Amino acid sequence: MAAALHPQLLTDLRSGFAGELLTPGDGEYDSARVVFNAMIDRHPQLIAQCANPADVAAAIAFGREQGLEIAVRAGGHAVSGVSVNDGLVVDLRRMNSVVVDPEAGVARVAGGATMSDFDRATQPYGLAVTGGRDSSTGVAGLTLGGGSGWLERKYGLACDNLLAAKLVTADGELLAVDEDRHPELFWALHGGGGNFGVATELTFRLHELPTVTIAMLLWQPESGPTVLRHYVDYMATAPDEVGGAFVYFTGPPEEFVPAGLVGRLTAALLLTYAGGEQAGRDVFRPMLGYGHAGEMIAELPYADFQCMLDDPPGERNYWSAEYLNGFPGAAADLFCGRAAEMVVPSASMHAVFPQGGAVARGGDHPVPWRAAPWAVHPFGVWEDPADDARGRQWAHDVCADLQPWSIGAVYLNFIGDEGAERVAAGLGTGNARRLVAVKSAYDPENVFHLNHNIVPA
Repeated sequence: MAAALHPQLLTDLRSGFAGELLTPGDGEYDSARVVFNAMIDRHPQLIAQCANPADVAAAIAFGREQGLEIAVRAGGHAVSGVSVNDGLVVDLRRMNSVVVDPEAGVARVAGGATMSDFDRATQPYGLAVTGGRDSSTGVAGLTLGGGSGWLERKYGLACDNLLAAKLVTADGELLAVDEDRHPELFWALHGGGGNFGVATELTFRLHELPTVTIAMLLWQPESGPTVLRHYVDYMATAPDEVGGAFVYFTGPPEEFVPAGLVGRLTAALLLTYAGGEQAGRDVFRPMLGYGHAGEMIAELPYADFQCMLDDPPGERNYWSAEYLNGFPGAAADLFCGRAAEMVVPSASMHAVFPQGGAVARGGDHPVPWRAAPWAVHPFGVWEDPADDARGRQWAHDVCADLQPWSIGAVYLNFIGDEGAERVAAGLGTGNARRLVAVKSAYDPENVFHLNHNIVPA
């Protein structure tokens, strides 16, 4: 345990600080220090709840002057649960404004905003952009890591829609970044994560999307291999408007499913369509004839859909992923066979996501996994620490089974700390030298290293 910060130092920092500074013993400290993933328990010396970019710069300067390790918390949804013992947490969650310009079709999003903040602001205008798969996901962390979500086949990844950013560097400088200003840094922000500074504002291109249509189809788990095969064939010719997932999960309450699936392992297909219900039903028709035991088909605002599969904070999380060059029957059998080993009942999901479409057509960004047509995502969420070893092993075994079809690249937002080799796989070996050069230019002392880290030269 490091020595407590001298009261006079905190008094000096508070002068001109618009947000709140919390230290151990303060009434709101314990709630503020808790991270999304209950597996992680940290006790920082100082939590700087910033209200504006000047606060961010002041907090970083203070942390560096005092020799404190610095963690950055934006939306706070990451499985890695970045925090620090004895150091400083720069907390952006008070900075959650979203300003929409419907005429220009853009939105400016503050660095601590969640997808719920973003979607609720754009929905009244019938506009949207690819978010994550959970309304509590932080916009900044999602986007800087690439940004996979339900709308990606139609509108590309979140980072593909990033037009500009404002960033506070390790030296406390506020930079405006886009294709013309700091172009190499702007490129690195499309997948390089929080390695280069603290994003205090992101500007996005928006797309017209008044509503989405979803179909949730449910089967007994033993039907999974057959359904997954049909789904793989279906997605080979599905239009870009179609997304979704094949997933095993714990059956929801009986108002949604037959009693035989309540609280039990269930195979499900979630189909999403960027548009209205009639067109969605027409497109979904090839998947509606395989004897499902329960269904829900609905047209609803995108913001409402984003809330449906929220991952609750405060539970224990362990996630991993593999990106595949195809999904033959042998892979489907292996994937489905591992479903019996997940923690049930729990909020865990044993998921397969289709890619392709606008994801595959995306730009020159450090996103080496975009070429894969399929992503497998063992998403472990449970309450009891006694399930930790089992949950981790399940995720590891799923990924090991699918190695024969893996492209080697991985979406870093889908994994926690899996070592330097996995970080390299997430950034792309061909991008390594270029990313290191950007890191060396903007954070040569590696102040921002509590992340999937790029080590400066």
